Amino acid sequence: MVRAGRRAGLPLIALFAIAALAFGLYWQFGRSTPDLVIDYGNANTVALGMKVYAAQCAACHGANLEGQANWRERRADGRLPAPPHDPSGHTWHHGDRQLFELTKFGPVAIAGGGYQSDMPGYENELTDREILAVLAFIKASWPQQIRARHDEINRRARN
Repeated sequence: MVRAGRRAGLPLIALFAIAALAFGLYWQFGRSTPDLVIDYGNANTVALGMKVYAAQCAACHGANLEGQANWRERRADGRLPAPPHDPSGHTWHHGDRQLFELTKFGPVAIAGGGYQSDMPGYENELTDREILAVLAFIKASWPQQIRARHDEINRRARN
């Protein structure tokens, strides 16, 4: 009898293991857009990005992508002010995938370890298309030299 009970429970355990594996694979690989493209050369995408940026990002990062004053110095609460997204900032030092994930999930989810930030994740506020459009708007504002350096960062990240 004991053996029959154990055998009857095996399909349930196997089902649970498969579900846990599927969730783990989704969490590891399915959270991001696999064919991530920041299409800064598409005027419609950039226009959408400008609209979304103005509504969702400009209050902290500045209407002209200038960021908050003293963005490299921690405030009294230990958090950093919003950085600029223009060429004077460090946005272009990060590859497309990292920028997308920081925007979608927020710095706290990406950094972990008790990291504190005023920036939320936009996973429940913006579609992937809107996030990519905002990033296209930002990248389109950079001079060609900075865009070329950013493209090289992306090439190295893919290899």
